[in-house]
Amino acid sequence: MPRKTSLARARQRTVVHKRRNILPGSTARPREENKMAGTFRSQASPQAPLIPDLFISAAPIKGSYATETSTKQDVVEATCRAYLANQRDPVRINSYGVASLDRQRHIRFLEKNLGTLPRGFTMSDASRPWILYWCLNGLYLLGADVSKYRDGLVATARSIQNESGGFGGGFGQQSHLATTYAMVLSLAIVGGESAYEVIDRRAMWKWLCALKVPSSGFRLTLGGETDVRGAYCAAVIITLLKLPLDLPSDTPSPETNPPDLFTGLADYVRRCQTFEGGIAAKPDAEAHGAYAFCALGCLAVLDAPHRIFPRFLNMPRLISWLSSRQYAPEGGLSGRTNKLVDGCYSHWVGGCWPLIEVAIHRPVTSASSEPPSSDLIDLYSREGLIRYILCCAQDQSDRGGMRDKPYQPSDAYHTCYVLSGLSSAQHVTRILSSDGDGMAPWTYEVLPHHDEAQVFNEEDRVSPIDPVYVIPESKRRDIMSYFSSRPGF
Repeated sequence: MPRKTSLARARQRTVVHKRRNILPGSTARPREENKMAGTFRSQASPQAPLIPDLFISAAPIKGSYATETSTKQDVVEATCRAYLANQRDPVRINSYGVASLDRQRHIRFLEKNLGTLPRGFTMSDASRPWILYWCLNGLYLLGADVSKYRDGLVATARSIQNESGGFGGGFGQQSHLATTYAMVLSLAIVGGESAYEVIDRRAMWKWLCALKVPSSGFRLTLGGETDVRGAYCAAVIITLLKLPLDLPSDTPSPETNPPDLFTGLADYVRRCQTFEGGIAAKPDAEAHGAYAFCALGCLAVLDAPHRIFPRFLNMPRLISWLSSRQYAPEGGLSGRTNKLVDGCYSHWVGGCWPLIEVAIHRPVTSASSEPPSSDLIDLYSREGLIRYILCCAQDQSDRGGMRDKPYQPSDAYHTCYVLSGLSSAQHVTRILSSDGDGMAPWTYEVLPHHDEAQVFNEEDRVSPIDPVYVIPESKRRDIMSYFSSRPGF
């Protein structure tokens, strides 16, 4: 691709966009005096919305050699600039030119996806746990009650759980780490004893032991591939369910010290870092944003980020690679070098930043009622990502939901991960000492992020999310506490 400017490397200019329908002679108020009153784009207003020129002007660097990729990039850029400048649908915006979160419409979209799906979804039969997780997590982030889905979810989980351990993607299908991860998270989100007890923990442990590659990662399924997704999914499942780390006594081992489920896991993640600084699915492959999150999430389960990240990863290179995933003028994130922005990377890349930030800043010894300092330097543009999410990634038609790009249809997958990324951008995370919930001697506190230039309405803030487990932090505590009180099988 001949040209691409990351938002991290673009210079923020202070030119303010003035819409064409503003009355002559109007002037913009200073940002600190501006109120978050909403207006409709189609209405004339004496006040221009405060939109930094960075988000509505052409990229400052362009190459002259056109390729298929650069042509697609030009289309995305032009489309996003129109949405960021509010030149499209007449949606409700605030005085920063940012659209409101259409919360109720998105809730209806996700609830519809939890009902009977049309024939076209037949190809997604092996992804039932994922659809459940995407919808339930999205609903919780939007503040909807998900407890009403508990009985139906438990029945579904029971029907796709295999006696040999783990969950398949559908009835009669082989267990897979990815769908097992999604089902365990779904059960954690709805919560309650019936949801927890449907999981056969003993069979799960035996199955995970069979997937463990000696002194390395995890296969995703019996006879399947080994990659960093398996490392993350297994680490999440093991710690949420408080499973023993010991391997069966008859496990062959060439090592002096008996291996366990986590033996060699961190070193496997280390070998997945590429020359670019990003993380690949496996050693010697291409760096990808989703694998970066899986790698960081896995390591954050094994030890506190400020201790383990520098030991196993080249952090300056990783930070450089991640910061290059945010583009100007779109403000959104891409998943790979020379690829287009995509709403789902609001989480897969955006969700890396809370973990990196807690690795950089010193832990606090106890929870504090005081909000985190607004003087903390962000490693990415929260404003840029929030503008992309609320102006470009929202489907504000009758359909609702969140999407990849403005001209793509919304779906449950993007709705979940765009909202997760919005939550990360709207909150700040810090690491605390142990909350007494068992295996890990650390936990996280997620608090609202406040800034003088908060560009979204406070009513559009979504619920906080655990930075490692990607479920509501209260639900993570509940399931870990439940199984901590029930040691053994």
